[in-house]
Amino acid sequence: MGDWHTLFTPCGAVQAWLAKPEGEARGAVVVAHEIYGLLPHYQHLCERLAQVGFIALAPAYFDLIEPGLVLGTDRVGSNRGRATVDRLGLDCAVDVTETAAEFLADLGHKVGVVGFSWGGTVALLANTRLGLPAVSYYATRNLPFLNEPAGAPLMFHFGALDVAIPPEAIEQHRQKQPQAQVFVYPGADHAFNRDPDPPWQPEAAALAWQRSLEFFTEHLS
Repeated sequence: MGDWHTLFTPCGAVQAWLAKPEGEARGAVVVAHEIYGLLPHYQHLCERLAQVGFIALAPAYFDLIEPGLVLGTDRVGSNRGRATVDRLGLDCAVDVTETAAEFLADLGHKVGVVGFSWGGTVALLANTRLGLPAVSYYATRNLPFLNEPAGAPLMFHFGALDVAIPPEAIEQHRQKQPQAQVFVYPGADHAFNRDPDPPWQPEAAALAWQRSLEFFTEHLS
């Protein structure tokens, strides 16, 4: 259902996985990956979005640093991934997201963003800086940006067992973005949506995904 498309962004060219529904689309979604690059998981998420009627586009943000870079989800991959996103910078990540959103808007659809971990902060900034409806999953880098006014509807998902995002950090999301929907999932850790890796918590993942689809149906249709 999906294939590769080249995006020419202000920071350079990146590949992006594009999936389209068989029938008429009811909206479009940019998918922002985490610190491991564009894992097959994110291509699969694009396919899942397409299956329920959304055009989905997942940029390979790491192409700006090393084309085709995809990392393992172990400690070595985590360390290299953190170094890579630090080199890339959030400003370029937002530029890539904006280019992806413009591509989707040119197809005639309203556009939203969903992001995971590092990509969750990219999604937040796409909301505050680009005015796009956004869903942010377990983003560890949101706190410095929570004072930026939301430019569109906003949803956050967190795992209650995620030591990288303690309860007081989640509470700051509620206080500084009071209009946003904030959900916390008991028994879920960081990366609870990334199947089939061990952090995957299927019950939490399914409920968060249902809520995310309802969000995009409401705000993009």
